[in-house]
Amino acid sequence: MTTENQTLAAAAEVEAPKRKSNASVPVDQFDWDAFEKDAIYDADKATIEESYDQTLSKVVENEVVEGVVMAVNKREVLVNIGYKSEGVINISEFRYNPDIKPGDKVEVYVETAEDKKGQLILSHRKAHSLRSWDLVNEAFEKDEIVKGYVKCRTKGGMIVDVFGIEAFLPGSQIDVKPIRDYDVFVNKTMDFKIVKINNEYRNVVVSHKALIEAEIEAQKADIIGKLEKGQILEGVVKNITSYGVFVDLGGVDGLIHITDLSWGRINHPEEVVALDQKINVVILDFDDTKKRIALGLKQLQPHPWDALDADLKPGDKVKGKVVVIADYGAFVEIQPGVEGLIHVSEMSWSLHLRSAQDFLKVGDEVEAVILTLDREERKMSLGIKQLKEDPWANISERYPVNSRHTATVRNFTNFGVFVELEEGVDGLVHISDLSWTKKIKHPSEFTSIGDKLEVVVLEVDQENRRLSLGHKQLEENPWDVFETVYTLGSIHEGTVANFVDKGATISLAEGIEGFASIKNLLKQDGTTASANEKLAFKVIEFNKANKKIGLSHTKTWEEPKKEEAIKESDNTQKAVKKLKANLEKTTLGDISELADLKNKMENASK
Repeated sequence: MTTENQTLAAAAEVEAPKRKSNASVPVDQFDWDAFEKDAIYDADKATIEESYDQTLSKVVENEVVEGVVMAVNKREVLVNIGYKSEGVINISEFRYNPDIKPGDKVEVYVETAEDKKGQLILSHRKAHSLRSWDLVNEAFEKDEIVKGYVKCRTKGGMIVDVFGIEAFLPGSQIDVKPIRDYDVFVNKTMDFKIVKINNEYRNVVVSHKALIEAEIEAQKADIIGKLEKGQILEGVVKNITSYGVFVDLGGVDGLIHITDLSWGRINHPEEVVALDQKINVVILDFDDTKKRIALGLKQLQPHPWDALDADLKPGDKVKGKVVVIADYGAFVEIQPGVEGLIHVSEMSWSLHLRSAQDFLKVGDEVEAVILTLDREERKMSLGIKQLKEDPWANISERYPVNSRHTATVRNFTNFGVFVELEEGVDGLVHISDLSWTKKIKHPSEFTSIGDKLEVVVLEVDQENRRLSLGHKQLEENPWDVFETVYTLGSIHEGTVANFVDKGATISLAEGIEGFASIKNLLKQDGTTASANEKLAFKVIEFNKANKKIGLSHTKTWEEPKKEEAIKESDNTQKAVKKLKANLEKTTLGDISELADLKNKMENASK
């Protein structure tokens, strides 16, 4: 029975006594005129209307009232607000609450108390909209769970209808698992948690992931409380990254680091597992505080070192593939999970250590010799240079003293040049053994890195792996010849090459150099010799051991002058002696001759 029918029934009960009393009036006394004019029951009608109105709610248009859901079908919801008729609302206005049912209380907005058809017009959406921001803020403050209708996709997430307000659901907040297809959530009603509100711009951000995480945290606490190291569990591969694999253990995730996937080396976890694959794992470690679980897959298999041939020992030859290479060496896998290191120093007999990439590359199949083997530490060192004969084993036979060879310049030092005769055989040419004649301050003045250099073996030290070499010894010592040419006092033409603090170097013939001090560069006109000037020089010093020639230009003109003066002085003295001897025989005629002689002597003296 509807509300209207109930109201009419109540009015009938009020009217019944009146009718009963009127029925007792005789027919001939009944006032039919008053009945036709509707005046006979005026007092009763007022009473009836008052009683009827008391049974109905007063409805004011454009206000929000509370009603009760009377019926629900696929298209409409019938709501009773205590008025004489129920209001019909389209079910789409309740899409955020698909579980609505008869008996539920809802708020509605009265648009019209009675339209042209006499129908009460209500709106749940408008009522909801008027109170939506209050509801949203209240739910946010109380941390309540709300229901929302996913309307559509948008950039970076989804649009959700919450209390009639369009809220934003970021893609990262939909689920704890990576979402591959966002469209499956469109047109669905889900539970959400309001995580952010901006009242100024009317923005609302919701999260479904937060609800899942809360449940997962509770599950994690329960699961982690039961975990033990070494325990074997079944899980599902949830995500694969470059550094490892995340496995779902039934409510809690664990990580298998890439190093714990396989005993052998792998480039990416996808080489071992696949998404959604069920695998058994062992618990290596877990952290109750941070809820982290470290898992292992390779630990469920025997360690490859345990299966290594027990007869293998240092000195044995093995074959393998280069799996990792670095500057300092290369790792060679001789069987899955068993590797050995070839240090770069064990790749070549050469003393010039280079990068391992100069000898090997990843994927190379190599044969090597076991140098050390530690089964407890599971370490092995290998060498490939040992497959070749040590070049120093018979060095004296192949490079005897005084033998001549062509070498390659490899390195410079202040005291000499290091050259390579062959791979693994180096020698030193001392700076003093580069040239007989040139004074070399640094080897770079004489040769360059990578140049070929002819050398002579001077000394062999097999025990210390050292060779002393010389370059100038390819020729005879020219100083043996120079000794006979540049004798003391001999004069030679030379060119002033360059000046130093105490003098200048003088370039002579045969490509040798001498040295003249500043005072020995004084010219006869009183000036000092300049650079590139050709002059005569006199040898004033010759040191064969130190390859030193001392020169002087000054002495070339100064000493002849002195010698002439000395000779003139000797002649004068002889004349004086002769004069004294004949003094006793002097005549008047001789006196005039004596006067002439005196004048000559005075002039000579001047």
